[in-house]
Amino acid sequence: VQLQASGGGLVQAGDSLRLSCAAVGHTFSDYAVGWLRQAPGKERELVATINSRGEPSKHTDSVKGRFTISRDNAKNTVYLTMNSLTPEDTAVYYCAVDSYNYNFIRPNYWGQGTLVTVSS
Repeated sequence: VQLQASGGGLVQAGDSLRLSCAAVGHTFSDYAVGWLRQAPGKERELVATINSRGEPSKHTDSVKGRFTISRDNAKNTVYLTMNSLTPEDTAVYYCAVDSYNYNFIRPNYWGQGTLVTVSS
């Protein structure tokens, strides 16, 4: 499964962005998908996931109430809508797929990452 992440960019604190993760050449509606991020000098962290039934979960307290994960199977795309961005959200954001499990447990396919930079 080839994944293409897009939508990153440079924004100001308080702005919004929507990241997209598109599967190319493969239908991934049956797969669990996750968004992860890695900030400079920090370990990669799991931000949000959505299972094959479209049930979302968030895994980072700092994004609760601000980030929403969703999927449009007709477009073969998963989104991460990010509101009220802060400089602490600055990171490379990756999408990944777990094609073996109903929920996102152990990703086996990764996108290339998209950089989000939030200025204060």
